[in-house]
Amino acid sequence: MNELLIRTIVAIVMAAVALIAAFLGGYVFAILVAIAAGAMFVEWRRLTEGWGPGWMIAGFAYALLPALALLWLRDRAPQGLELLYWVFIVSWSTDIGAYFAGRAIGGPKLAPSISPNKTWAGLIGGMVSAALAGWAWTQYVMLPLSLIWLAPVFAAAAQGGDLFESWLKRRGDAKDSGSMLPGHGGILDRLDGLVVVATLTALFQLGGIL
Repeated sequence: MNELLIRTIVAIVMAAVALIAAFLGGYVFAILVAIAAGAMFVEWRRLTEGWGPGWMIAGFAYALLPALALLWLRDRAPQGLELLYWVFIVSWSTDIGAYFAGRAIGGPKLAPSISPNKTWAGLIGGMVSAALAGWAWTQYVMLPLSLIWLAPVFAAAAQGGDLFESWLKRRGDAKDSGSMLPGHGGILDRLDGLVVVATLTALFQLGGIL
């Protein structure tokens, strides 16, 4: 089975689990978020072993903040489920658009010293994909119109989060953050963009921008 097929199957299963758990909400979603946050922290500690206590504290915050953001969006924000799905859609479409645009177009590297495979075409492809998918969902469920222009902005921020995680792995001399997800690597590898989008969405909601 080729890598792209494995990657696709795993991504579909993960997306289905996330969407169903979010729909059910309550303890089901809270447990899933807690498991993901715990796995992220374990992988962070493995990558940053020996770097000092500051990195452990940073890793705790890195795992905790998006977890709290996701739970707050689901249960406290107006149109919580629809907004949470928007977070998923923007995060996932960013990854998909960046992956296929980067492979199909190639071109200049985005940050070759950090992640040699990432390109400017991938960055733009991810932003365009997120903008289109985010716009479609915003219109379909009547979310605030500000989310239309925030989708590509958050997509760019998500790819910044991806680069940060790549830098973390490079410094930790690791190809992947873990091996839990076939075709994807570890939990950090899969959720680095979602960490950013979820946290920013919650902050913007709390700040009254949405």
